[in-house]
Amino acid sequence: MYVVESKGGAIACMLLALFFIGTFPALMTLLERRGRLPQHTFLDYAFTNFLTALIIAFTLGQIGKGTAQQPNFLTQLSQDNWPSVLFAMAGGVVLSLGNLLTQYAWPFVGLSVTGVIVSSIIVVIGTTLNYFLDEKINRAEILFPGVGCFLIAVCLASVVHASNAADNKAKLSKHGTRAEGITGSKEIYSDTVGKKDMENGTFSSEKAKAGTAAFLIELEDKRAIKVFGRNTFIGLALTFFAGASFSLFTPAFNLATNDQWDTLKDGVPHLSVYTAFFYFSVSCFVLAIILNVTFLYHPVLNLPKSSLRAYLEDWNGRGWALLAGLLCGFGNGLQFMGGQAAGYAAADSVQALPLVSTFWGIVLFGEYRKSSRRTYMFLGGMLSMFIVAVGLLMGSAGDRK
Repeated sequence: MYVVESKGGAIACMLLALFFIGTFPALMTLLERRGRLPQHTFLDYAFTNFLTALIIAFTLGQIGKGTAQQPNFLTQLSQDNWPSVLFAMAGGVVLSLGNLLTQYAWPFVGLSVTGVIVSSIIVVIGTTLNYFLDEKINRAEILFPGVGCFLIAVCLASVVHASNAADNKAKLSKHGTRAEGITGSKEIYSDTVGKKDMENGTFSSEKAKAGTAAFLIELEDKRAIKVFGRNTFIGLALTFFAGASFSLFTPAFNLATNDQWDTLKDGVPHLSVYTAFFYFSVSCFVLAIILNVTFLYHPVLNLPKSSLRAYLEDWNGRGWALLAGLLCGFGNGLQFMGGQAAGYAAADSVQALPLVSTFWGIVLFGEYRKSSRRTYMFLGGMLSMFIVAVGLLMGSAGDRK
């Protein structure tokens, strides 16, 4: 079994996890904006996300010869370690719920702000719990100022969201279009790059300029989850519930691998990261399948009904959804490997993933294009707090005895 033992190795795991976990939401958002049903996307994602747990368990979890205190993955499957298994599975349940909620929050709140609010809640609650579960191996004088930076960031994120929503409303109003519906005038198309369809006498937009009213309307027309006319508090409520759910998954995983509450019988070794990650992923996968198959036939947010047959026949964007599951799975695995070595409170530095998500949001989706100076000012402050926070959390890393 491969074990990360050095602080440098742990930080490398966290940085890779940061990139992977920060990138997969962009892929899922891309598919929703192209009109693919979120239920279809999440089912594809769930299969490859679970596949990564199997790959990691049968490779890193089986490397070398196990010992009595550090048995390999297959050996642990037959041991009497069910209390720890249940903690790991509880972590998978709350992670699956959090991922599902954020998938429906992204269209309302945006990739960047959703990530900031969710990550900040995770750090404020989850990191504090992990600090005490890990017997304070992280340096509190560095860790908690980092937590404070995340708390400031979530406040700035709320302001960014409100400011950007006001900017969008002003753009639509300027062009005679109300956010309550797509009722725009022909003036909107001055913000597009396109050509006239001479045969039908209609305007065919090739590409709307990012940040314009035409862009917003074109996006609303194509995307799966319609947001015009919806109360933005729906998205914020989904985001805060997702953050509360996410905040418990690393503490649960911490308890599964370190048994701080002494639930295992004498002589039974702690679950390895790889065994815990396997059980964690099993519960995450099962809940994702149950909920999303249910949503195929009983959709939420006025999405159209689907079916298993329709899902199986939907290959539009399936490759991106499968890749998203792989990135998330390997990202979670790397986060847990780093947390086991340097403390799960420090491993929560991967919650600076909005730095990555914001990059993809701006580059791929044109978020905050043509926004007001006020929005840019708060956006810059939000990202600055995140940069400071991730540095402080990584700097607080300790060495597990």
